[in-house]
Amino acid sequence: MKLTSFAFLTAALTFGAAAADAPKELNLGILGGQNATQQIGDNQCVKDFFDKTLHVETKLRNSSDYSGVIQGLLGNKIDMVLSMSPASFASVYLQNPKAVDVVGLVVDDKDNSRGYHSVVIVKADSPYKKLEDLKGKAFGMADPDSTSGFLMPNQAFKKTFGGSVDDKYNGFFSSVTFSGGHEQDILGVLNGQFDGAVTWTSMIGDYNTGYTSGAFTRMMRMDHPDLMKQIRIIWQSPLIPNGPILVSNNLPPDFKAKVVAAIKALDKEDHSCFIKAVGGAQHIGPATVADYQNIIDMKRELMKGSRG
Repeated sequence: MKLTSFAFLTAALTFGAAAADAPKELNLGILGGQNATQQIGDNQCVKDFFDKTLHVETKLRNSSDYSGVIQGLLGNKIDMVLSMSPASFASVYLQNPKAVDVVGLVVDDKDNSRGYHSVVIVKADSPYKKLEDLKGKAFGMADPDSTSGFLMPNQAFKKTFGGSVDDKYNGFFSSVTFSGGHEQDILGVLNGQFDGAVTWTSMIGDYNTGYTSGAFTRMMRMDHPDLMKQIRIIWQSPLIPNGPILVSNNLPPDFKAKVVAAIKALDKEDHSCFIKAVGGAQHIGPATVADYQNIIDMKRELMKGSRG
């Protein structure tokens, strides 16, 4: 009798401890640089799915810039990100390699490609046909922690023109401005603030529909259906690995495993929601830190340069 009571008490205490370990709140980080209202709307279905699946209150932590999500992951204020900027992940990894786990990366539904490109766009009715035509012109970058919006074009421009962003690449551009995000870069070109600017796209599928994923498709869906007739792409980077799906290692291990399972279930059970959240027709594929080593190395060099 006493043994039975003791076993029951132990089980109850164990269950209580497990329940206590499970957070009441789950924080989903959303990178800035896009229309905040649209981003919250695109992730509302994610919140609903996680609330129901994990019995928690899922908070949508939309940041005005990439740095907010980086600091959120490092400061244990954000628990997961469904599509992180590779350069932003590199920033997290270089400051704390054990802060997060890579759950996977997004893979194109149509051809299983695992990457995207930084592209330079100009207005369709402008005379600019190639990057060199932008000499002496105003240029827009997205965010200092963006891969396609700064890291990749910065490396390419330094090799092509010399200098750095600080001296406008040896004075090649008349100005280089961080607009705050990809949408702002595109709008800057459309409204004449920039003669050219960078953004991101898969470069897969139909040009007229904005390709399969990227900043164009989001804007076309929002309020610019004729966007692809208004711009022209004059440069593209080498392939960049798609953004990693991250989960914080600060979560209790059992609950973290449930979060990882829920992310994979979202992709399988409500794929249309997953597509909205990650900004393209994509699904989860395997990935590790090794997939981002080149980006991590580039980011490390950039950080050394800024300290120097």
